[in-house]
Amino acid sequence: MSDQNCDSSAREIIWRLVKEEASNTVMTRRSLHEYPELAYEEKKTALLVASRLREYGLDEVTTEVGHTGVVGVLKGRNGASSPCIMLRADMDALPIQELNNVSYRSKVDGKMHACGHDGHTAMLLS
Repeated sequence: MSDQNCDSSAREIIWRLVKEEASNTVMTRRSLHEYPELAYEEKKTALLVASRLREYGLDEVTTEVGHTGVVGVLKGRNGASSPCIMLRADMDALPIQELNNVSYRSKVDGKMHACGHDGHTAMLLS
């Protein structure tokens, strides 16, 4: 969206909401980072994602899609004639030992979110 299409009051509202949600996004990302799960092992991560989607009031939340995937559906006001978009994030970690010395470093030996999937998942939940 260009600045010409967005009035200043809308920008201010959006910016305020982003700032309010930022700390939750960071907290979620760090939590996911601490407990990484490899591909097809993302049981706790999928549980968190499904739980959040239900909290947000999505119309449908389906788990175990393709093994550990989660799909949330939010139906538009006009039913099938509403525009449709899809947002997607990988949730898996890598089989790498974390060497970073940060407070939220991986607590799982030999597994780490070195790929950014923890951030992608956290952002989509925000």
